[in-house]
Amino acid sequence: MTRSGIITLTTDFGESDPYVAMMKAVILSINPAARIIDITHQVTAGSIQEGGSIIKEAYTYFPSGTVHVGVIDPGVGSKRRPIAVLGDNHLFVGPDNGLFWPVIETQGEKDIIHLKEKRYWLHKISPTFHGRDIFAPVAAHLSLGVNPFLLGERIDNPNALASPLPFKKNRDLVGEVIRVDHFGNIITNITREHLSPFLESKGLIIKIGGLVLKKISTTYDDVAQGEPLALIGSSDHLEIAVNMGRATNYLGQQSVVGTKVIVKLS
Repeated sequence: MTRSGIITLTTDFGESDPYVAMMKAVILSINPAARIIDITHQVTAGSIQEGGSIIKEAYTYFPSGTVHVGVIDPGVGSKRRPIAVLGDNHLFVGPDNGLFWPVIETQGEKDIIHLKEKRYWLHKISPTFHGRDIFAPVAAHLSLGVNPFLLGERIDNPNALASPLPFKKNRDLVGEVIRVDHFGNIITNITREHLSPFLESKGLIIKIGGLVLKKISTTYDDVAQGEPLALIGSSDHLEIAVNMGRATNYLGQQSVVGTKVIVKLS
């Protein structure tokens, strides 16, 4: 696989501490020509599911040979394994805690490597910052073209993430909220494919909390400012939004992840 020279970073570190800059410093010390792209550092602290969905949504838009580093790692320093995943002509580096499971389960052929070769790590390893001391240097070496199979041994038992899936209950489709974006849009685990039987019928009803919506809009501007709507967003998932507002505020909830969403026919 030809490397693109691009390394992406997805973490829950936020922007107020030097942690992200330290990772970039390690990468650039090994590969000064690396192009580092921040996907986000605003993943909810410790939310492996949220981080995994963001990585899955974003990675396909990068060139083949890109290295994607994910550090949402509440078990850092424990017995959880550091891994690299090779699939779909991309490489993923991070903890084996389910973070890459959304990517792994959708790929055909892939290889998963337990990172054990310490010569590709920093010399001193902190038990609380593997992002800097293991994942960043490994990613830098990979971006230079190092054979990933030199980094450790193949494994076939990565930790799975118990991703919630929509299910049918009688004639209803029941899903849930998996993420809230910067704009307050509520993103569900219900995809366009899940919705297709309902889109072909009249009398569509979407319920979330006390909110009831009776159609799927095409754009945010399909309703008046301040009004709620449902639409299929850019990731092909059902979203609940408010035109020029925040859906989370409209529902009176700040934390809505896990909230049930019901799609039914009247």
